[in-house]
Amino acid sequence: MPNFYCKHCGLKFTNLPSLTNGFCNRNPGGRKHELYEGSEKSEYYCKHCGLKFTNLPSLVNGFCNRNPYGRKHEPAL
Repeated sequence: MPNFYCKHCGLKFTNLPSLTNGFCNRNPGGRKHELYEGSEKSEYYCKHCGLKFTNLPSLVNGFCNRNPYGRKHEPAL
């Protein structure tokens, strides 16, 4: 059974409807969770600064000073 992750907060869901129907407080648009479209990995990298993380929640919840929008790290696919 695949897992689904929110690209803004890193929460894991067991099905896609649960993810897309839930509110995400980390979504910069103030909306619902959005699907992280990459695969599950043992390491995740920020697409702006290249830092490596062992899990998606750690990556998306950390501040990135190279993000042009001044926000959090974003996962590279």
